[in-house]
Amino acid sequence: MTTHDRPPAVSGKFYPASPTELQAQVRNYLDNNPSHPEENLAALIVPHAGYIYSGEVAAYAYNQIPRNKKYSNIFIIGPSHRSSFEGASVYNQGDYMTPMGKVKVNTIISNELINTSSFFSYKPEADLYEHNLEVQLPFLQEILGSDIRIVPILVGSENRIVQKEIARKLQQWFNSDNLFIISTDFSHYPGYYDAKRADSITAEAIVQNNPDILYEALLKNKEENIKGLSTSLCGANAISILLNITHEQSHYKYIPLHYRNSGDSPFGEKERVVGYYSMKIVRDIDSKECILTTHQKKQLLHLARKTLEYYLKTNIRPKYSDFVDNEIRNERCGVFVTLYKHDELRGCIGRFNPDMPLPELIMEMAISSALYDRRFTPVEIEELDDIRIEISVLTPMKKINSEDEIILGKHGIYISKGHYNGTFLPKVAVQTGWSLTDFLGHCSRDKAGLGWTGWKDADIYTFESIDFIE
Repeated sequence: MTTHDRPPAVSGKFYPASPTELQAQVRNYLDNNPSHPEENLAALIVPHAGYIYSGEVAAYAYNQIPRNKKYSNIFIIGPSHRSSFEGASVYNQGDYMTPMGKVKVNTIISNELINTSSFFSYKPEADLYEHNLEVQLPFLQEILGSDIRIVPILVGSENRIVQKEIARKLQQWFNSDNLFIISTDFSHYPGYYDAKRADSITAEAIVQNNPDILYEALLKNKEENIKGLSTSLCGANAISILLNITHEQSHYKYIPLHYRNSGDSPFGEKERVVGYYSMKIVRDIDSKECILTTHQKKQLLHLARKTLEYYLKTNIRPKYSDFVDNEIRNERCGVFVTLYKHDELRGCIGRFNPDMPLPELIMEMAISSALYDRRFTPVEIEELDDIRIEISVLTPMKKINSEDEIILGKHGIYISKGHYNGTFLPKVAVQTGWSLTDFLGHCSRDKAGLGWTGWKDADIYTFESIDFIE
């Protein structure tokens, strides 16, 4: 077969056409954003807009890749923007070109997919001007060098049964030898704050690792009739394929990394934006208990407050290294940050998976509690003097066999069944005076949506928390 290397379609538009300028821009994004190489990395969710809008968010994802890692293949999967068709288009004509050089396509795998499955073919009309796979390549070239092989896949089908069949075919390559990259932007064209709320709902659904939950969230956003919103997730079909690969395997964890929308860019406008989220999917996360001194607890509370003060004024996070000792900069534990105003709850968001250093996670959760707890309006800078901050550092979760193992006031609970789940921190039992039956019933009904007695045939996990408050 005669090969035809694919020339870049959007150089000079989505990213610089000059090799020198392009490499400098990519390096700048990578060097100026956090780098946490993840040895257990299975997949990344990355935006695909012009670099001036989404380059920072993409860098958060690509900085998760260990620079000395040798992947057999990198599967890049994204939506077809220019052509609708059943199934997926996989490039098998040659290699991809960028201003930084050639990227090899594993045409053996591409041809195997086409020859052994009716759901795969090559659609030149979909590929010719498509940007969403191409924009990922300069980051990969900078991180991993020129010796990489990709399998570029454009998904045209909105049929969820077809998506499941595509996932089943790709499952054989979803292992530690290969990396999967899912290319997607989030909300398209709502206002700035509507985008943040809609994108938060979508992201929360994705991390549940269940394609049904994702589509329920997308339907919910659509039913809200948000002004200007044309889609909540342009790569929903690509993410659905990934979720169909991972959702029955509990050892895969979806971890949000960074969010912005085009309104955060000096080149964007607030009235009509596109949302960008990066996430990583990891295998077998192990966490450990954090032991903190009184001095370190004070430092972390001070860090949380300074983060809110700085972020609400500038929309920029401060450097946590300016506020905490070296001894806790590399600690990794789950954490919740709770905000109280005049002793009334004003926001509370947390994360069990310690996917970043504890100080950085506290910064993320402080911002999320202030701005993205859907029960409350976003916190304003003028409120901060009236707000007290509480931090709850979590021990690893432990699955229990009987509710009799729960000690009220000592244990928090996490209840899970299918795509339903909910949690209470240990302090909830103390604050409410609930009995064990109340504690389980309220969590099951009010948090997990399983009904008052739904916990009886659900999985229950316990954890402890180290709480400290201003």
